[in-house]
Amino acid sequence: MEAHKNYYLFKITAIGALGGLLFGYDTAVISGAIGFMESKFSLTPALKGWAVSSAIVGCVIGALTAGYVADRMGRKKALIITALLFALSAIGCLLAPNFTLLVVARIIGGVGVGAASMLSPLYISEISPAEKRGSLVSLYQLGIVLGIIIVYFCNYLVARSGGEAWNIEYGWRYMLGSEAVPALLFLVALFFVPESPRWLSKNGDNVKALMILERLNTREKALKIHQEIQMALKQEKGKLSELFEKGFRTAIIIGVVLALFSQITGINAIMYYAPEILKSAGFGVDSALMQTVLIGVINSIFTFVAIKYIDKAGRKKLLLWGIMGMIICLLVIGSLYHFNALQGPWLLIFILGFVACFASSLGPIPWVIISEIFPTKVRGVAMSICVMVLWVGVMLISQFTPVLLSDLGPSYTFWLFMANAIFLWIFTLKMIPETNGQTLEEIEMGWKK
Repeated sequence: MEAHKNYYLFKITAIGALGGLLFGYDTAVISGAIGFMESKFSLTPALKGWAVSSAIVGCVIGALTAGYVADRMGRKKALIITALLFALSAIGCLLAPNFTLLVVARIIGGVGVGAASMLSPLYISEISPAEKRGSLVSLYQLGIVLGIIIVYFCNYLVARSGGEAWNIEYGWRYMLGSEAVPALLFLVALFFVPESPRWLSKNGDNVKALMILERLNTREKALKIHQEIQMALKQEKGKLSELFEKGFRTAIIIGVVLALFSQITGINAIMYYAPEILKSAGFGVDSALMQTVLIGVINSIFTFVAIKYIDKAGRKKLLLWGIMGMIICLLVIGSLYHFNALQGPWLLIFILGFVACFASSLGPIPWVIISEIFPTKVRGVAMSICVMVLWVGVMLISQFTPVLLSDLGPSYTFWLFMANAIFLWIFTLKMIPETNGQTLEEIEMGWKK
């Protein structure tokens, strides 16, 4: 019986985490295509940045609206809408006759990514038992990094399928259009998952909510969790203003800061522009694309470190160790550029080190914390605010990284990311509490106390 419950829990969590895979796929696919798109459309540095960041505009819209949709329609229906947006975007990018329509298709996909980036961890958090919630929500981040590594490998294979001229004309289209396959898989799989029991309770369907809780927990534990949900819902106002009252105000500050600084410490500068950064350091096109695949492999491997230890060591300790490692790597990367010491393997080694530290800490942990620190009635809207801020951070990085690399130079760009990481380390030490092992309702009561 226990094995059956664990299998069922893992199955629906894995389906929810496919939203993360599409997030990673959609955001990283541009890294292999952008160079060919630049040649195809004769893009200036600003338009090149817009080609990358246009999807992020959609992400901001998707993140901002998804919480409202999820609180009204339910988590499951909202996820189904995002899967449809992913598929529509991929087909639009494949067939776009000009740069303007390509950008429109990228924005549509971005709405899907922004929505999924809020909905998937929200859904997983609300179905997960307290003692497994950290590792299960971290599967969402694993989905992101698997999406990244899969698309890096697909980009590499597509680029190898023809010469430079073929890639400029057609290759980038196949790169962007390939997302239709995982999008349709996600859409079909979503019909086999239940609705969130906490959303059902909030909307008065307690019989169905308890039934789902019993499929995930023992009868005794399901009844206890259901009772805690009922008590918490009675005490919640369900108004957005509740988030700015004493207690929950700290929660929203933590959520916003974690969301923003998880992006402006430089991870997407690496993920979006890795081939361009490596080519600028003297690596050939094939070599740069292959080493980008290696970045994706390291990202995946070290996400398993977070999955293994997040419910043992706790959220805060992993964050502090990981961010400190990122600070050291960013210092060295900036120094290598500053002193023009780019010969040999050191640049790639410390880029991989930075990715490893991020993947084991700042990659998955913000998603876990943001999905567990808010009250049930306004969790969707509260997460929307945090994830919208996250996507604003991604948009800033994706739009201005080419400008920073051009105007400040690589050394000062990476040192700027380092300064942001130092601030986040201090903030984590002083402000973020440990939420490990607590039910969502116990965390909520903790803020009130």
